[in-house]
Amino acid sequence: MSHDIGGAIFAPQMDADTPRVLQPLARALQRANQAMVILGMVELLVASLVLTYSVVSRYVMQASTDWQDEAAVFCLVGATFLCGAFVQELRGHVGIEAIAGWLPASFNKFRLMFVDLLGMLFCSFFSWKSWTLFHEAWVENQTTSSSWAPPLWIPYGLMAAGMTLLSLQLLVQLTARINSLLQKKHGSAR
Repeated sequence: MSHDIGGAIFAPQMDADTPRVLQPLARALQRANQAMVILGMVELLVASLVLTYSVVSRYVMQASTDWQDEAAVFCLVGATFLCGAFVQELRGHVGIEAIAGWLPASFNKFRLMFVDLLGMLFCSFFSWKSWTLFHEAWVENQTTSSSWAPPLWIPYGLMAAGMTLLSLQLLVQLTARINSLLQKKHGSAR
């Protein structure tokens, strides 16, 4: 399955079945997802530059590299979690299609809805736990155990924000799927 990532960033398509009440949220998520992808690109670039600098400074200049690994990890955590909702918007996450081929098409409609529901519940729980970790790290001023000791609220905040966006994206897609099934049911009943 091929996706036009560049076209999706600059011209995202909202699902036509998204309920009217959730359309403002869907549009806001599209704009947020676009911003997160751009931020994720910057984070990946920064991580690669930091790691390159780390290698050069460690082996060429024999300098200490206390902060580089953690800075790169923080950037990678941010890029990974903040871009998850964008990938979900494209339905670009890896799916296992082996079972879907054996099931009847009518069951697959409900299977996809069930998968979206389970995904939303899991991501919502993960989001909630991430926000509690963020709050705990913020209030207790927790830092990493390295000599650089950056605050732990940074990666926890990135995880919490990314999982919140992903949960909202799954909510919008789940309601669009339910709305589509209800419209088809009411259309066929007439």
